[in-house]
Amino acid sequence: MPEGHSILRHANRHRELLAGQIVAAASPQGRFARGAARLSGRRLLDVQAHGKHLFYKWERAETLHIHLGLYGKYRVFRGTPGAPTPNTRLTLSTEETTIHLAGPTVCELVEPSGEEAIRSRLGPDPLQAGRRGHNASVFIDKLARRSIPVGAAIIDQAVVAGLGNIYRAEALFLTGIHPAIPANKITGDQATEIWTTSVRLLRKGVKEGKITTVPRRAKRRNAVDRLYVYKRDRYPCWVCGGPISSGEMANRTLWWCETCQPRAS
Repeated sequence: MPEGHSILRHANRHRELLAGQIVAAASPQGRFARGAARLSGRRLLDVQAHGKHLFYKWERAETLHIHLGLYGKYRVFRGTPGAPTPNTRLTLSTEETTIHLAGPTVCELVEPSGEEAIRSRLGPDPLQAGRRGHNASVFIDKLARRSIPVGAAIIDQAVVAGLGNIYRAEALFLTGIHPAIPANKITGDQATEIWTTSVRLLRKGVKEGKITTVPRRAKRRNAVDRLYVYKRDRYPCWVCGGPISSGEMANRTLWWCETCQPRAS
């Protein structure tokens, strides 16, 4: 599933390509035919991201809400577009650009109250750090209300929006926090460090278009070596040389280093 940096990159690119223009919409697959008919011929005003959710703001107040989920994909065409795939839910087109959306978990039109309800269920987004409601204090408060392990809490989108399996493993490693420690046992300083680390990593991901946490100067054998612990249980820890552990948490495999992330921290 795409993490927050990828979603913001989609928002930024689609805003650049389509915002301010009259857009033709269609649903080749047919599952969003009514929604596409409502949008077609209207002006797209803005595209915004909140965690893993995308909000396309149209004139007359309606919002197109997209959640890509595990299988959602975009294809962007400049000039003549390619043929839509059988599962293309939505196409958005101008004279110069066509965007195909296939396989999203959510593709729906919502009124302003519906958009607000969706956003209210989400935690603060590190990529919006500094904006109202998106700061360390909100995150600290939400984390303190959870008794589940911190490794499960920080991929709960109601606690913090945008972190996925890779970012949770890397953020906890970089802050030296064991994923099994209960979230409500994390100190305020530790929670602040998780937040600031997440802000830094996600912003880096937006800039580079990929998740990289290990410094460039480090010797890398493959793509996994851009990371400290994620999927690295076959390799020694970059920092201490010890083994990387893995286990199931919140229905996802999680990786950590027992030496660099002691349970008694």
